[in-house]
Amino acid sequence: MLQVVADDTPYTSALSFEDLNLSPELLQGLYSEMKFEKPSKIQAATLPMIVTPPYKNLIAQAHNGSGKTTCFVLGMLSRVDPQLKAPQALCVCPTRELVIQNEEVVTRMGKYTGITTACTASAETSSHLYPSRREKIVDQIVIGTPGTLKRWMTKDKALDTRNIKILVFDEADQMLDQDGFQDDSIRLWRDIVRSGGKCQVLLFSATFSEKVKNFSLKTIPGANYIFVEKEQLSLDVIRQYQVVCPDARSKINVLKDRIFPAAEKLGQSIIFVRTRGSASELHKRLEADGHKCTSIQGGLTHEERDRVIKEFRAGETKILIATDVLARGFDQAQVCCVITRFNH
Repeated sequence: MLQVVADDTPYTSALSFEDLNLSPELLQGLYSEMKFEKPSKIQAATLPMIVTPPYKNLIAQAHNGSGKTTCFVLGMLSRVDPQLKAPQALCVCPTRELVIQNEEVVTRMGKYTGITTACTASAETSSHLYPSRREKIVDQIVIGTPGTLKRWMTKDKALDTRNIKILVFDEADQMLDQDGFQDDSIRLWRDIVRSGGKCQVLLFSATFSEKVKNFSLKTIPGANYIFVEKEQLSLDVIRQYQVVCPDARSKINVLKDRIFPAAEKLGQSIIFVRTRGSASELHKRLEADGHKCTSIQGGLTHEERDRVIKEFRAGETKILIATDVLARGFDQAQVCCVITRFNH
């Protein structure tokens, strides 16, 4: 059940993408490239708030797989002017993997619009696309992590924010958590408001702690908000199981004997562990047993992380072992099994 709270502005749920008065080029991208048929539940509820004047701020919670990325990507693409060669939309993400993933969605969805994107990381390069910028950014949409975006704005003077119309925080609970990127995120937002005046702010996340939720409601003025009841954060098609194992050896045996035989027939698996050491050790154990696996953790270089993700997306490996460096919003359609709290 969605809890929707809006001000006195009337909104009607979008039953089709045509209800949103989108450009023919955007509709072509949605249908031809994204293969969409109609808005999902979260899209139907939020898109009218995002693309309809007076362009109110929005705090939205939606479970993974619900289509929330489309909400803010479509919002950015619909708001910018392709004829104006200047940044008009800014999307801030916690990790480079999520930056690359969101850039790919923008590129596909906006294929026919003529809108271009600048990105702090790219799947086409082995490191940061622009570790520093000397030339002014003329792309309409900019996607990046807080630190690099801040450097582009202040030190490099490459990112002019005077024309920014829409500011997105993806996985906003991480971006606004005191132990995460809260200071950088708030500073970015305030700098943009000071330089360009009114800017629509969108916060999207799969979860919001009460602390972050309360902070968001106080910090983002006049926002509409949508929250999902805790009991409904998982999609109906997802089955969750808890397996109790007495020791590390039994965990490995359960993986090899019970889970992998079924999972590897259906698709790919992701195993989340707590530490880099656990990731490396589990990787060696599984690889020694003949499983096609790889691991990603903070000790890898950008080039190594990009290679791991590229191989996994291409299906060259069946199992990805990851620490929390892998963004929660990471999306891979072939993944059929996710194992969490595997502390080896």
